[in-house]
Amino acid sequence: MISSAIIPQPLARLPWRLIFVIVGIAGIGFLTQYSAAGGSVRPWAMKQGITVLFFLSVAVGMSTIREATIKQLAFPAYGAILVMLIIVEAVGFVGKGAQRWIDLGFIRLQPSEFMKPAIVIVLARFYELLPAGDIRKWRAIWPAVALIGVPWALILIQPDLGTATMVLLGGVSVMFIAGVPLRVFLIPAGVLGAAIPIVYQFMHGYQRKRIDIFLNPESDPLGAGYHITQSKIAIGSGGIFGKGFLNGSQSHLDYLPEGHTDFAFATWVEEWGLLGGALLILCFAAVIVWGLRVASNAKSRFAQLTAAGLTATIFFYSSINLMMVMGLAPVVGIPLPLVSFGGSAVMTVMICLGILMSLERQQRTKTDLTS
Repeated sequence: MISSAIIPQPLARLPWRLIFVIVGIAGIGFLTQYSAAGGSVRPWAMKQGITVLFFLSVAVGMSTIREATIKQLAFPAYGAILVMLIIVEAVGFVGKGAQRWIDLGFIRLQPSEFMKPAIVIVLARFYELLPAGDIRKWRAIWPAVALIGVPWALILIQPDLGTATMVLLGGVSVMFIAGVPLRVFLIPAGVLGAAIPIVYQFMHGYQRKRIDIFLNPESDPLGAGYHITQSKIAIGSGGIFGKGFLNGSQSHLDYLPEGHTDFAFATWVEEWGLLGGALLILCFAAVIVWGLRVASNAKSRFAQLTAAGLTATIFFYSSINLMMVMGLAPVVGIPLPLVSFGGSAVMTVMICLGILMSLERQQRTKTDLTS
């Protein structure tokens, strides 16, 4: 009561425990970027800090959006992003061998990032509109498959396997949570498993190489397997307590490639050890548990599916990167949110958190009104 009298009501309604955890993860990211640059805020740490603060403010602003507004924007937003993906394929900017961006002059926009939360929201809206008795019928499956498949294919041919995988996993998660029969997932999984040799032949050369290295990293330790080999060395050499801040040899002596982006977790663990790595993982776990609590407390089907799907997106974002840097999954170019350098992952995760905070705020508002 005292705090509510001192703090303005809009601020008091924010989920401050979540915000403190997010700031903690971002702080770890800042220290990692600072260390990866050899003890300098340039070129990564300062820019990353500004990016996080900006998108955190965006997320806080999004928390005031009503659930009804999110519902109304679901299909129009999905359609707009789909059009942008088609524009990318037609006249998109090419960089590092991929065509993923729309060059607006003052900024290069990557529409595929917006599709990660959009696919969750549009499917949640679709299943809310679908009569409950039709969930086990064909009409509950083929529209969802189309909604997922079209952007997935457009992103895959850019090529961007990591983002395409995230869109697929987010969409499939909503379908599963909505109650689509399990056989719908098992049959395609079985067919895909049987067709792996054929699918493998149609992959890009670098994608096939990633799978080969995942299965046998020692086959090319100085070539394609160099990244994951050095990542394992960095993580293992950190021990329990780490080598100490700014004392990581793998990253500072340039043995660890991409130590500030995809392999930022290895940079962090080398210096802060098992305890530092466990702390970071627990922080992500706290965010995911909070998201699941929002889903379980949801009063509407749309809110439940949206909250669960967005939480699954954050889970896959973090878990795939952690598995990747430890050699438990192929390297697919998925960064660790708020820790790896880059604004795209920060933007996506903050959009997810902003919508989750919006749903959570409305849950508490309804509870206050009924109590």
